[in-house]
Amino acid sequence: MKRQVYALAAAFAVGAVVSGLGLSGWKTSYAADATRPAAPPDDVAALKAEVARLRGMVTDQSHVMADVAYHYSNLYFAGEAENWPLARFYFDETRSHLRWAVRVIPFRKDRAGRDVDLGGILTAVEQTSLKDLDEAVTARDKSRFTTAYAAQLQNCMACHKAASKEFIVLHVPERPDASMVEFRADPEPPASIPQR
Repeated sequence: MKRQVYALAAAFAVGAVVSGLGLSGWKTSYAADATRPAAPPDDVAALKAEVARLRGMVTDQSHVMADVAYHYSNLYFAGEAENWPLARFYFDETRSHLRWAVRVIPFRKDRAGRDVDLGGILTAVEQTSLKDLDEAVTARDKSRFTTAYAAQLQNCMACHKAASKEFIVLHVPERPDASMVEFRADPEPPASIPQR
C-alpha cells in the first residue's frame, strides 16, 4: 500500500513539473508573439489587394439614388391610392435607401471644393419633412400626405443643390414607371403637387 502511495505521489510530482515546463514554454511563446509585427508584408499587400477588390464591387451612390427615386415615386402612387400598407413599405424603403446612399458617400465636395455633409443633411431631413411624411402615412391622411410629399421633394432638391447637383431637378412622376427627373432645361420645380 505504501508503494502505491509513493508511486502516486511520484507520478503527481512528475506531472506537476512537466505541466510547469509546458506553461513556462507557453508563456515564452506568447510573449514572443506579442512582440512580432501584426502581419508580414505579404499579408498586408494581400489585405490591401482584397480591400481594393471589395471597393470595386461596392455600388456607387447614383445606383442607390436610382433606388430611392423608384421607391419615392411608388410611394406617391400608393399614398394617392390610399393604399397605406403599400405606402408604408415604400416610405420605409425610401428612408432605408437614403441612409444607404449616405453610407456609400457620407461627404461630397461642392464646386468650391468644400465638404458637404450628406449625413448631416439627412439627419435634418429625417427630423423635419421625412418625419412629417412618415406621420402622414401612419395617420393615413391623404391631404397631409400630399403636402408632406411635396415638402420632402423640395428638400431632396435642396440637398442636390447643396451638393452642386442642382441640375437634378425632380418632379412628381406621372405614372409609377416614369422617372422623377425633369429633363427640360431650366425647369421650374413645382411649388406643390398637382391635384389629380
